[in-house]
Amino acid sequence: MTNPSLTPTAGAPLAPPVATGASATASGPEKGTQQLSKDLADFLIELSIALHKHAIYPAGHPLLNLAVDGVTNRIWGLLADRNTLSIGIARRQLVIEGVATDAKHPLLHELAGKLHRHHLGAVKFTKGVSREELADALATVGVDSQRTESPLGLELASEEARWPNIRFFPLTYEKLELLDEEGEEGVVASETKMRAGRAAQLWVGLARAALASDTLNEDDESPLEPVVVAKAIDEHQRETAYDQVIVGYLLQIADELKATRSTETGALQRRISRLVGALSPGTLKELLSMGGERGQRRRFVLDASQGMNVEAVVDLVKAAAEAEKQTISSSMLRLFGKLARHAGHDTGERQMRADNGLREQVTRLITEWSLDDPNPDAYTAVLKEMSRTTVGEVNTVMSMVCEPERIVQMALEVGTFGDRVWKAVGDLEDAGRLPLLLDIMDAAPSPEHSRLIADYLWAERRTLRRALEEGLASRMDFTLVERLVGWRGYSAAEPLIDAIESATDGKTRERLLEILFTLGDAMAALVARRLDAARPTQLREMLAFIGRFAETPPGFDARDYLAHGESAVRREAVKLLLKNPVSRDETMVQALQDPDERTVFLALQAAMERSTPRALALMTQRVEKGELDPALRAMAIRAVGASRSSASKAWLVERCTYVTQLLKRRKILPASPEAIAALGALASYWPDDKQVRPLLELAKRSKDAEVRQAMLNPRAPLSERYTTAVRMVEEPA
Repeated sequence: MTNPSLTPTAGAPLAPPVATGASATASGPEKGTQQLSKDLADFLIELSIALHKHAIYPAGHPLLNLAVDGVTNRIWGLLADRNTLSIGIARRQLVIEGVATDAKHPLLHELAGKLHRHHLGAVKFTKGVSREELADALATVGVDSQRTESPLGLELASEEARWPNIRFFPLTYEKLELLDEEGEEGVVASETKMRAGRAAQLWVGLARAALASDTLNEDDESPLEPVVVAKAIDEHQRETAYDQVIVGYLLQIADELKATRSTETGALQRRISRLVGALSPGTLKELLSMGGERGQRRRFVLDASQGMNVEAVVDLVKAAAEAEKQTISSSMLRLFGKLARHAGHDTGERQMRADNGLREQVTRLITEWSLDDPNPDAYTAVLKEMSRTTVGEVNTVMSMVCEPERIVQMALEVGTFGDRVWKAVGDLEDAGRLPLLLDIMDAAPSPEHSRLIADYLWAERRTLRRALEEGLASRMDFTLVERLVGWRGYSAAEPLIDAIESATDGKTRERLLEILFTLGDAMAALVARRLDAARPTQLREMLAFIGRFAETPPGFDARDYLAHGESAVRREAVKLLLKNPVSRDETMVQALQDPDERTVFLALQAAMERSTPRALALMTQRVEKGELDPALRAMAIRAVGASRSSASKAWLVERCTYVTQLLKRRKILPASPEAIAALGALASYWPDDKQVRPLLELAKRSKDAEVRQAMLNPRAPLSERYTTAVRMVEEPA
């Protein structure tokens, strides 16, 4: 059991990640802080202990098995009610589900440092992660980066295929430099001082995290200015682990600017203010939405209002309002804009009063934020326009054309449609306001009326196909695609499959396949008809997609792919065929002869449940010839024992004993994966056999500790003793 006292406590802001609160302090939780749950804290501590043991104990040590078991149990428990779990990594802290750990906690501080030294910025666990997969990942990361040829983060391109349900995100160190920056008053920040202080560490950390974007041009030699960092964040396809790290740095920087005033933080203030100003409103809103609960988001805006430039403060307030679905009146925004201009361009007392006034008003607004804007949008627009016109122009203002969203709302309420309605629908889509249109359709009193608009978007404007084509050309809006597919149902399948075949990015195909899966069992047959034209990577993904359904499509035969040139394709075909009782035995025999060890692993798993004489002969043959990995040979031995035949018993005895030359007595062979597996099989299936019992007694008295340990729990799964059995069975999409 993990000591509850080791649960992370509220951390001092010594390093950059999310939210200053982590969990309760000795005197109780600080009011309003977000607390790290006990399950998450225990998992992180278990992970830290496991990595520490992998660093000091040799492979195969019994303590490593217990450590792997602990991490496996924790992560399986956490993934029982969530699909993924992401951890952001900073130099001294971790960020998990929007909460930062305590930088002073020794175990978690050590864990963050070990992962950071491997040049890792985040790690994501996906539901379905296996114990073998975790064991191999822990063994790899547990080795200190100084003892390897290269940190793991620099080798991820070649290591991606090892862990299908564990993804590591690298930090990028190239092109990183701090620039001397001239302030607005001509004051130059000292680069030496910037590098030496916490402000420099925060900015460098934020820049490194942003460089994890796949969209940056590696040939771009331009210095890392705030605009470049903002561009990297804007263009990154949203990933929970990535966003958590970015938000963590923003929160820490806001806290630093609020608490410290110096030349050093002055340069940081100018940089982060320019960064916020360069971010798109949509990205800023998404990042603020990732910043935890409402109280955490408000604390961040309040801290920022005391430390950042006034222009950045106004941008943050607008984004926070959208994230909380609050409304700032147009009058208040005009007031903020006027104060910001005076604070940015005036001098002396006037500038100081404008600056203080803006920050004070923002503080009051955020603190008392509770009432939605009672005025309709059209009413606010008319008032705004009237305030800018003369008396003679009022009639023109009053005859303004009604907003397209109002026209659509009225049409849905009264059930009347015509050219003006269809034009309003097209105007909303052309203006990039399709999500608003879908919101209006969802809220309509009659689903039948909304269906008319959905049919128009489908037939007349080809909205779904356009959204998919534009997404493939730039960046896919998966939320929008999901909503459009939800309105179309089965008829949306063909455009989705077309997009999957055209997509060159694996993550895009994976998300689109997830959306396609929601349309039901009929999708398996549609995908099966497209297999012949698919490229090998897509073919593997499509076979895996078909395997997710309870039944294979009529007329589809996965045996056509058992001889495919790509091992990943053969593995998916084997998985499909092993599920079918008709093709199971034949497939198992063919898979046992496959040159790919992962395919053999699948066949051995099936043989553990039920084997055939042909399969038994193949397994014994491959073991005796030494053709398999040691761990796979051990697994094959256990599978042979599961058959419980007399021939199997005699063969197992030969695998774990030898006959002395002098007295012609049988002795136990030294510990090896094969010998341990054979002893375990004999103890499991023939414990009372008169030939086997004396051998088991010899094993229990053996001088070899590993042999004695194996006899204590002979039915334990093989992977609990040999964690390197197979690094993975599936490849990532």
